[in-house]
Amino acid sequence: MKAGRLLSELMLLQARGRVSTRELAERMEISRRTAHRDMEALCAAGVPLVALRGALGGWELDAGWHTKAPGFDEDELNAFLLARASPPGPGNLAAAAERAMNKILAAMPASQQARAAALRERVYVDPTGWGPWSEDASSVPIVQEAIARNRKLTFHYRTREAREGSREVDPLGLVWKENAWYMVARGNSGLRTFRVSRMSNTKLLIDEFQPPANFDLKTYWKAAATELIARGRGYLAVLALSPEVATRFGRWRQVRPVPLPPNSGSLPEAWATFSADFDDEHQALFCVLGLGSNVIVVEPAGLRKRVFSEIREALERLKSEEER
Repeated sequence: MKAGRLLSELMLLQARGRVSTRELAERMEISRRTAHRDMEALCAAGVPLVALRGALGGWELDAGWHTKAPGFDEDELNAFLLARASPPGPGNLAAAAERAMNKILAAMPASQQARAAALRERVYVDPTGWGPWSEDASSVPIVQEAIARNRKLTFHYRTREAREGSREVDPLGLVWKENAWYMVARGNSGLRTFRVSRMSNTKLLIDEFQPPANFDLKTYWKAAATELIARGRGYLAVLALSPEVATRFGRWRQVRPVPLPPNSGSLPEAWATFSADFDDEHQALFCVLGLGSNVIVVEPAGLRKRVFSEIREALERLKSEEER
């Protein structure tokens, strides 16, 4: 563990130049005293470190001392750094990726280090979504380890229909799609796709398994994704949208034009009806309320009732506040 940390610190020094003890401690998630001892250990190992005192002081490597590695061309450098930016992972995976990035940057020629540092400062990935829902990716590292070591997994799973139960599977691959992680695994009923955010109490078993010789993750996922789209994502709603929001809504939500169902009344002029997929009723309610007077819920009836209830409660609350 310490050897790995020392290597990460060395790569950080090569990538960043002068680094203070405080910055080392924060990046490595250790105490300042431990960071200072690590620098002393590097010096004892023959690494030419220079300690500079004062407000702008810190630790830096002797000029000209660095590891060597083949350089990237411009397209390779840009592609590598942009690929590193997404998708974001859980905390421990993100930290490991950051350490790997520092090692690679440290091995680059000085001219490419400068370009890479400039691009990193100008690319930012915000892992949070616009809605109140979020993806729980805490099981991703365990799934990743199980895949790498061909080890069985056990976990508790909640389906989109809210059915819950325990599973034991052979994990075969991980897929990132539309801000969510999916695990492809082999169980008693064959190949299945599990949404990682619905997994909990995930444990790595000691039992190993042999992956199917003819399994191809990319081929399987294309077929599985087509089936998932055909079945819908979990909660289907029919919405009538004003022309002002219909185009914008379709840019961030999967929608399909559909005819107005019979006995649904008439719509305002130029309005159109769409079917929209949501994860659940809560997500659909949040989106509909955000569209205000530019949306009419056509189906399902349960969502219509919830929208009316929310609006009625909001009006009563406003009226109560005005009467005070």
